[in-house]
Amino acid sequence: MSESLRDQLLKAGFKASPKPKAQPHPHKPGARKPHETGEPDLARAFSLRARADRAEREAAERDAREKAAAKKERKRKLQELLAGKALNQADADQPRNFEYAGKIRRVYVTSEQLAKLNVGELGVVMHGGRALLAVRDVVLSAQTIAPDVVALLVDPDAPAPDDGVPDDLMW
Repeated sequence: MSESLRDQLLKAGFKASPKPKAQPHPHKPGARKPHETGEPDLARAFSLRARADRAEREAAERDAREKAAAKKERKRKLQELLAGKALNQADADQPRNFEYAGKIRRVYVTSEQLAKLNVGELGVVMHGGRALLAVRDVVLSAQTIAPDVVALLVDPDAPAPDDGVPDDLMW
C-alpha cells in the first residue's frame, strides 16, 4: 500500500486533470481583455454621473455670471443716460398715478409737467427705486437699453379710450 491515492486512481481508470493553459499577462501586447458583461461597473457609473452633474452646475454658474454682468452693464448705461436729465422738482405738488410691476405708483409733478406727461412729451422711468420724469427722447433711449424700466409713456398717436366717463368729471 505504498502507492499514493493518485496512483491508485490512475490505475482505476481516472485520467489526470489537464494542465491549464498559460494566461498571457494583461500588460503584455498580446494580452486579451477579460470577458465584459455589458454592464458598466458601479464606480464608473458614479464617476460619469458626478462628471455630468459638475458640468451642469458649472454651466448654470457661468450663465448666472453672464446674466449678472449683463444686468450690471445695463444699469451702468442707464445711469449714464439719466445723469442730470431727470426733471423731478422738489416743489411739485400734483400726484400722477400709474401702474408699474403690478403696483400703483405715483410721481409728483407740476401742472405744466402733468399736461406734457398726459400728451406724451414726458415719460417716467423707474431707476434705482425712484420714478424719474424725463423727456420723451430720453425715455425712448432708456427703453432701448432696458424695456422694463419705462413705467409711463403715453403714445400721442393712440386714440383716447372711451370709458364712458366725461373728461371734465372731477372726483
